[in-house]
Amino acid sequence: MNARASAYTILRESERSDKYVAIALDSHFSSNEYSSEDRALISALVYGVTERRITLDYLISVFTGKKPSALDKEVLTILRLGMYQILYLEKIPDSAAVNESVKLASKYASRSKSFINAVLRRLCREKDDLPLPSDPIDREVIESSVPKELCLHFMKDYPDSYREIIYSANSRPRLTLTANTLRISRDALAASLKDSCELCEDSERGIRLTENLPISQFDELKNGLCYVQDEASQIAVSALGARAGETVIDVCACPGGKSFFAALSMENRGKIYAFDLHASKLSLIENQAARLGISIIEASEHDSTEPRADLIGKADRVICDLPCSGLGVLAKKPEIRHKSISELSELDGIQERILISSAKYLKVGGTLLYSTCTLRKAENEERILNFLKNDPDFSLLPFKVGSVEAPNGYTTLIPNGKRDGFFIAILKKTK
Repeated sequence: MNARASAYTILRESERSDKYVAIALDSHFSSNEYSSEDRALISALVYGVTERRITLDYLISVFTGKKPSALDKEVLTILRLGMYQILYLEKIPDSAAVNESVKLASKYASRSKSFINAVLRRLCREKDDLPLPSDPIDREVIESSVPKELCLHFMKDYPDSYREIIYSANSRPRLTLTANTLRISRDALAASLKDSCELCEDSERGIRLTENLPISQFDELKNGLCYVQDEASQIAVSALGARAGETVIDVCACPGGKSFFAALSMENRGKIYAFDLHASKLSLIENQAARLGISIIEASEHDSTEPRADLIGKADRVICDLPCSGLGVLAKKPEIRHKSISELSELDGIQERILISSAKYLKVGGTLLYSTCTLRKAENEERILNFLKNDPDFSLLPFKVGSVEAPNGYTTLIPNGKRDGFFIAILKKTK
């Protein structure tokens, strides 16, 4: 199966099963052999069509005179793939994009071959002068491919940053690594990666790759000299300030990045309890910890909406990184943008219960990291301030990590193409 046919298959499967495209891609790559070039093209097509769906469907409606929902699913997917190549993949000639789409139509939508050919050839002729909406908001929706409901949400919650947020949603974030300082310094790791990386600005262990290279190419990962973790996540755990000999509880730990970072800060001395709701995920933590040479993490199954009774009042630090709506990682999980705000708010009650439960683990004087990878104040500032209103034993603790300053005890990192959007708050138990 060639790259475009594979991309077509993955997109159709992802749409039918409502599966994250990253998971669909991993599943497909694990069971099929491809060259590195084909893997790169398949990934670019699957991610690109998913994130640019609003733009593509708008243009499909303009150039066909039909609503996308009125087209056969096979035809719609082939048109999206062809249009994406013509508009966004500069290295692919327009003629190749059209011809390969017609080949796909021959296999999956033979009766619509001529129709698909005509639509794509018209786009090739008119792509330098596309008809866009005159309304400013509607135009930004089409240009950014972020739904209007989300654009209006970002305008309301982040009026000074909403353009940066919506346009960063289509960036291609580079892989970011955390240096395993139990085994190697960040500078030594950067030296081993040579010209393919740069140091992160605000994390003392962070290294950002400057090329989108397959993870399999890095022996440093296999050998436990580093692991994958976004800089925003690294900054969050740095703000917690875990130290050697302490007891730390990570209440929603999988896949384990924050537990690992805390263990490095603790010089692998002390104890970290890493919880996850699903026992099947615990091997992700255990296997990676073993690869990194971290021995202080005890991973176990636990529902963190309730505290574990034997650990109440025992923790110096708590990591409360919650399942969230994910609006800070649209560039990595493009399908999230196609969910409604009502769908995105489904976790609100669970978040509140986990926070209340997690706070019970702290000793007096202990600190709790509350973090999410979303940009929704109802899950961030409002959640924290409501908690403080109901529990006078806690207060916000100012912090500074690199250039990131939070004099009020919390801050929001805006996604910028280099790191995720992230909310970070540090709470201290005062009595």
